[in-house]
Amino acid sequence: MTSTDMLDELRGGLVVSCQAYPGEAMRDPRTMAQVAQAAVVGGAAGIRVQGLDDIRAVAGMTVPVIGLWKDGDADVFITPTLEHAKAVADAGADIIAIDGTRRTRPDERSLAETITALREHTDALIMADCGSLDDALAAEHAGADILGTTLAGYTAERPKTDGPDIELIALLAAHCSTPIMAEGRIHSPAQAAAAAAAGAFAVCVGTAITHPATITSWFVSALTEES
Repeated sequence: MTSTDMLDELRGGLVVSCQAYPGEAMRDPRTMAQVAQAAVVGGAAGIRVQGLDDIRAVAGMTVPVIGLWKDGDADVFITPTLEHAKAVADAGADIIAIDGTRRTRPDERSLAETITALREHTDALIMADCGSLDDALAAEHAGADILGTTLAGYTAERPKTDGPDIELIALLAAHCSTPIMAEGRIHSPAQAAAAAAAGAFAVCVGTAITHPATITSWFVSALTEES
């Protein structure tokens, strides 16, 4: 699938983020692969997964796979270095999601330097997970193929909204020509539709679809408030 084909596949579609973390009941690459397959059956246009084993488990799916590697306890931990990004590419990701903020990276390479070097290693697309308009503008200038709102509310530049940062999505749509993927705190179909209406090229949803513990807690909380 060419880069153009992948973007066409994602245009106007839903990307489902399938992630579970150490200690959680679903923390197994085989489980995440099954969750991903179920999402595709439901109509997902793409899948987003974390960790090299999970990427390998879903590589070769019929839809584009966005891969990332969360590592370390520093501010920059989403595919934080060039070596992490190369490993994600080698594991089989069609699109590599990397920290797209302007913060200092652990290997001290700039985002532009990282993207330039990564282009020499792989033909995979590059998604920059941003936290602000300035991040997105810098990532676009650096050559990212997709701009994500993944880190909106998780850096010091914007407040953390209860739902998706619709204002940021609209700002990116108005000022950037690179496709925008809305991601972060999208918990309902209505919120997903609002993100698309604000100018998102595609919408990524994780917790509300693939994290049973959190979804269960929402219902429990609602019932507790009623009792």
